[in-house]
Amino acid sequence: MDELVASARAHWGPRITANGVPVGDFDRVTAKIDSWSQWCSEWSAAAAAHEALGKAAIAESRLKSAGEHFSTAAVLYHFAKFVYVTDRVQMREAHLSAVRCHELALPLLDPPGRKINIPFEGFTIYGVLRLPQSDGPFPTVILVPGLDSTKEELRSTEDLFLQRGLATLSVDGPGQGEAEYDLPIRADWEVPGRAIVDALQKLPEVDSAQIGVWGVSLGGYYAPRFASGDPRIKACVALCGPYNFGEAWDDMPQLTRDTFTSRAHLAHDEQGRRMALTLSMEGRTDQLTCPTLIISGRKDRLIPWQQQQRLHDETQPSSTLLMLEQGNHGCANVLSEHRYRTADWMAEQLGATA
Repeated sequence: MDELVASARAHWGPRITANGVPVGDFDRVTAKIDSWSQWCSEWSAAAAAHEALGKAAIAESRLKSAGEHFSTAAVLYHFAKFVYVTDRVQMREAHLSAVRCHELALPLLDPPGRKINIPFEGFTIYGVLRLPQSDGPFPTVILVPGLDSTKEELRSTEDLFLQRGLATLSVDGPGQGEAEYDLPIRADWEVPGRAIVDALQKLPEVDSAQIGVWGVSLGGYYAPRFASGDPRIKACVALCGPYNFGEAWDDMPQLTRDTFTSRAHLAHDEQGRRMALTLSMEGRTDQLTCPTLIISGRKDRLIPWQQQQRLHDETQPSSTLLMLEQGNHGCANVLSEHRYRTADWMAEQLGATA
């Protein structure tokens, strides 16, 4: 196993299985991979097997099962491409397959989802809206992925909010998922954030006075940055996000640096580092006044816990810090210590009734 494969397993293994990849698939796929050049193709082959199961279930009118198979296929295709910027042709093919399977799954999920297209600076931000199985309008949470995650990865997080009476809108913003080819990573996430809230407030199913935002990893920077620039955001969750992304640059895995540089539409590592330094909450924290839950993992090897501590220190008393002693990046290895609590907290802040 080469260094990049070992790095991917070590850093992202718990996250991959926490977000929809069956443990058996994770073990079988990673056991086959000796070099990074195999990563995308092996994960895609495993995803295709789940996609075939979905098609077979559709042919037999087993629609609920089909939704689960297509959803699983979408997540496997996503992890085929998530940091695989070495071969962009393979990466994009896997990504398009993830989007295709996710769209097949959406109407079959419980509750179902539908795609929302949000115009932004001549291009499109794509989102998926899911609504609780009750009468609206609903308090709504905008889910913001990180550097290498996309809306297709967020179903398990969506389900926790939905169970508590909250609608969810998972988005691919600049540098993410379906938007990454046209819109590069940007620091001023309050700008695309305003476009997302504008679109949400036009939907009759949404309670426009009760909108929150949740973000993970780099999305854990985007979410508070977004909330600091839009008073319509009433509550914010920042899960293992950076205060300043560039300050952690030299200690990041090469895969992370390469992925950031690619999705910022830059040419080389030094350009990526300079851009990463602009992703900062400095000068913004006095504007982050909504209730904010900051979650940190003491054993995070990508974003040091001190960055979340700094955000908390500068936003008290409106923020709460949940420091998890054994938590890794994203705290996917200690899910029970934060996922349910986070969903309960957001439901309380937005006045949801399950």
